[in-house]
Amino acid sequence: MPDIVGTQPVEAVEMRVAPIGQQQVREATDTLQRYKRGKSNLDDRVIDEEQWYKLRHWEAMRRKRGGGEPEPASAWLFNVLSGKHADAMDNYPSPNVFSREASDEEDARMLQAVIPVVLERADFEGTYSLAWWDKLKHGFSIYSPVWDAGADGGLGEVAIREVDPLNLYWEPGVEDIQESPNVFVLSLVDKRALVSQYPRELTGRTLGQTVTPAQYLHDDDIDTTDKALVIDWYYKLRDQSGRTVLHYCKYVDDIVLYSSQNEGRPWYDHVQYPFVFDVLFPDKGTPAGFGYVAVCRDPQMYIDALSGNILENTALATKPRYFVRDNSAIKTEDLLDTRKKVVPVEGSLDDLNLRKIDIDPVDGNSISVMQLKIDEMKETSGSRDVSNGSSSGGVTAASAIAALQEAGNKTSRDMINQSYRAYRQVIYMVLELMRQFYTETRYFRITAPNGQAEYVAFNAQHIRQQQTGVDISGQPTYRRPIFDIKITAQKRSAISREVENQRAQELYAAGFFNPERAQEALIALDMMEFEGIDKVREKVQQGQTLMNVVQQLMVQMDQMAAIIQGATGYQPAEEAGQTGQQEQRGQASSGGQNLGARQQQAMTANATPQAVQIARQTGR
Repeated sequence: MPDIVGTQPVEAVEMRVAPIGQQQVREATDTLQRYKRGKSNLDDRVIDEEQWYKLRHWEAMRRKRGGGEPEPASAWLFNVLSGKHADAMDNYPSPNVFSREASDEEDARMLQAVIPVVLERADFEGTYSLAWWDKLKHGFSIYSPVWDAGADGGLGEVAIREVDPLNLYWEPGVEDIQESPNVFVLSLVDKRALVSQYPRELTGRTLGQTVTPAQYLHDDDIDTTDKALVIDWYYKLRDQSGRTVLHYCKYVDDIVLYSSQNEGRPWYDHVQYPFVFDVLFPDKGTPAGFGYVAVCRDPQMYIDALSGNILENTALATKPRYFVRDNSAIKTEDLLDTRKKVVPVEGSLDDLNLRKIDIDPVDGNSISVMQLKIDEMKETSGSRDVSNGSSSGGVTAASAIAALQEAGNKTSRDMINQSYRAYRQVIYMVLELMRQFYTETRYFRITAPNGQAEYVAFNAQHIRQQQTGVDISGQPTYRRPIFDIKITAQKRSAISREVENQRAQELYAAGFFNPERAQEALIALDMMEFEGIDKVREKVQQGQTLMNVVQQLMVQMDQMAAIIQGATGYQPAEEAGQTGQQEQRGQASSGGQNLGARQQQAMTANATPQAVQIARQTGR
């Protein structure tokens, strides 16, 4: 039964008709109930797959066939999920921002440096990890980039959350969530905390749960009697100008807590539901998909069933049983008492009185069938032994093992590329949130190109829509900076780093970084393709340019030296070295007079006429 929260009287409010009121909220709840019925099968599958992930699948199987048999739960399926998750985290994405116009290059460089800091503050790496577990288990994960107005002491900041698949509802039958007329997010909130946050709307009101959300099977007894179901309702409308706008309403029961439509302004300027689906294996008619649990559950079930039979047979074989006649000379209690070293027998003892029950050993075909099921799971999921670091067939060289791992990880690369596409959508939404809400200047510590820490100030002044002039009718014209996002991996994998280091050594040994062979290196780079080739090409071009500049300076220095020698008679050291032997022979034959003359010539080579006259008088 719903509880009464709070005892203070409801404050008197101005009576006016709001676009979103009690009637509209009730109609939205009816729509939510219809969405929930259409999504019930998906919710049941998600709950069941969560049990398989926790190695609790025997509980589901027991309900179907009954218990009483050994129930081993091997972790072959869990090993598949953990291996794929490790591959994903080894290739954690990194955003790269590019401008579409030359005038926006400086803003693109600033966004390139600031966005990773925003993601780090939002703990996106943890969200990314949790989302990948959902993607592997259920076939899809859901990111929600939103604006948290209460963050940073009320200044606000971007938040990226991972949404539980059981708490999100959309129009049944759509494949793109952006095509759904409405989207609902459910959350259970403590009633007293909710009343303290919205005292005007909830004080003295009865709160319950108009919708029963789907729940996982927990080990703990979770009591939700003190919880109220808060519903976040997103919907799209067309305004008076015909533009599509996004609105948001938060309500509990039939009580409106907030409505952007009642406030008279849209919710987010990017007009997108703040939800991004990252799908593993797509399914028609739904934005969700299916994952490795759905693909590998049958092999896992037969592996555990066969393993149970083998273990049962082994247990019977290792614990002997006997046939004993009712009137046997052996007392059964003495035979079962393992503490007695001597078992008394009355009369004779033969096979008619006592005989061991023979247990046939496990057939080799049964073990082979179980191994075939294990191999089937490995092949189906792409989790071969070489992917986990093992090798077979006599392969021992590190480079050969790395090559086999790279070739065997094509399924992992495919699903990681799909996550990169979803990640790009998340970054676009983060960029649009920054464009809308970064009205105040914020300060960030970023990493400069030289690796040193640098402190910068940033706001959305330069990336917002800007007026550029007026058209022929006198109406203002606007320009909106547009940026492209390219996703690359941070190369955390040891194998990836080794491959990159080996490639750098090969390029260096081939003379790619020799400025004299820059033209040849650029031609070869145009025929190659690898991650970071743009930076290599830029370094080669810089070396070529530097060599050209040095050669031009050397030519100019030679020309200047010739001019100086003709005007002053001064001979540079390089030319003097060429005639050094002749001067040494001249010094040996000419004597001190010639030496003094040369000293005087050196002293007056660059002197003014007046200084030369003074030097001559002094010499007398």
